Amino acid sequence: MAHVIERVEVFCYRVPVKVPVATSFGVMRDRPAVFVKLTDQDGCFGWGEIFANWPAAAAEHRAQLLVRDICDLVVGAEVAQAGDLFERLTAQTHIRALQSGEWGPFRQVIAGLDIALHDMFARAAGVSVARFLNADAANWVPTYASGIAISAAPELIAQARAAGHDAFKVKIGFGAGDMDQLRDLSGSLQGGEALMADVNQAWSVADALAFAGRIDAVGLGWLEEPIRADLPVEDWATLADTFKTPLAGGENITGHTDFDTAITARHLSVIQPDIVKWGGLSGCAAVARKTRDAGLRYCPHFLGGGIGLIASGHLLAAIGGDGLLEVDVNPNPLRDAFDGALVESGAFAITDTPGLGVEKVPEELARFQTLALEVRA
Repeated sequence: MAHVIERVEVFCYRVPVKVPVATSFGVMRDRPAVFVKLTDQDGCFGWGEIFANWPAAAAEHRAQLLVRDICDLVVGAEVAQAGDLFERLTAQTHIRALQSGEWGPFRQVIAGLDIALHDMFARAAGVSVARFLNADAANWVPTYASGIAISAAPELIAQARAAGHDAFKVKIGFGAGDMDQLRDLSGSLQGGEALMADVNQAWSVADALAFAGRIDAVGLGWLEEPIRADLPVEDWATLADTFKTPLAGGENITGHTDFDTAITARHLSVIQPDIVKWGGLSGCAAVARKTRDAGLRYCPHFLGGGIGLIASGHLLAAIGGDGLLEVDVNPNPLRDAFDGALVESGAFAITDTPGLGVEKVPEELARFQTLALEVRA
């Protein structure tokens, strides 16, 4: 059944935080989110989420970009398949993105629209997004605790463990002292637990090679983005040849060609596309399948609001494999207010509720709203 898009609504939110979320490249002083809703000619709707973490002004900018530069291509459009908007808008906005040099924002808005369209199609079919993508999708997926500041890791890992997690990822890249802290954390793990580390692209190739021996001694499950994602394949190959620790990345890779290059080169053992940064469910499902076909590990990257987390969990359930769903441990009402985003005993459940199971943005988030825009046919 084809859908004709009659209305696009976009909502921006910002939640102040007591403890800023620090990475090696910058600090988040509030938690933003952008949620988008598509409604068709019959009132069927779907929800998506658009990346808004960086830069600091991203949330409202993405909303304005959607309304002013993309909605003319969406409102009134007839879509016959869930992936139609991703393919169509990627082509139709190419020159607009080229003219402005804003490739990231255009890709992120298109990703959110693609998620919303999948939600709409699955809702119309009366099945969850996971089972819309794969009738044999898993009923649940395992998770890991993420966003853990190395400086507060002992306390945060203890809290995550109490919540049922047995795998933990800490943020490093702040200095040589990280190595001693990683060693101590590894020594404090309980039986069957795993530790991963995310450098957030902080190191040069020379830095990474200098740390290789100490990293390998820790026994990490993976080391994420030790160097810039856009460095030549040869640099990543040098790291892969040197490290015994599996390397991970993908949140800052965009486009089928670049993912194909990374998968073929095999310098990453863990591939981590982010559905709200590029590709939505259409692009990232294709990447995830290629990842599994290549014998590599697919673990979706995500650090945002509730709709994106739910969609990431549904995609992992549809793809299968031994991947883990990333769950940020930092407080975030824009995630936690959604019932479907709850994680219990280290597992994310896939319900039989049609679509993503989101009817509306929870009312308690209204006080955090900064902008709401709507375009109708």
